[in-house]
Amino acid sequence: MDTQEFWKLVAEARREVPEPADGRPVAERAAALLAARPRAEIVAAQQALWELMADSYRNPLWAAAYLINGGCSDDGFDYFRGWLITQGRDVFERVVEDPETLAELPVVRAAAADGTDLDCEATLGIAWNAHKAATGEQLPPGSFSIRYPKLDPAWAFDFDDRKEVDRRLPRLSALFRD
Repeated sequence: MDTQEFWKLVAEARREVPEPADGRPVAERAAALLAARPRAEIVAAQQALWELMADSYRNPLWAAAYLINGGCSDDGFDYFRGWLITQGRDVFERVVEDPETLAELPVVRAAAADGTDLDCEATLGIAWNAHKAATGEQLPPGSFSIRYPKLDPAWAFDFDDRKEVDRRLPRLSALFRD
């Protein structure tokens, strides 16, 4: 399974859940669908997932996650990107390219109104849970590797600096004003 096939899995899971904006049911359904596939595909899905995680490891997106969720640790950024993956390929690619496009998503607008965090830790366990369900065993050691890119030094500022965040992410900042 490569990232193209992984995206097909996510799309199928999104079609089969009543609230696809909620990441958890999408991740759970994706794991169930993946569990029905051959073991080799399940193991390969882990690498595909972490390639997407590496692709989305960017400071501008981290700043957006920080703003949306009212803070964002390393783990929190992983969970935010997990949620982003459950939103599907088109949304993921658009947002990774320009995090300001998050301001266009109804789920983000709703989160701004009600203070809901956008995260989905369950996404990180899709292949793990599928493998466990299919084989009764944990994923084999070394089933994936990840090499995060270097973060953009131009975005190496304190994300609590509201003036700087407002300047760099004006549409999102307008939604998440204190």
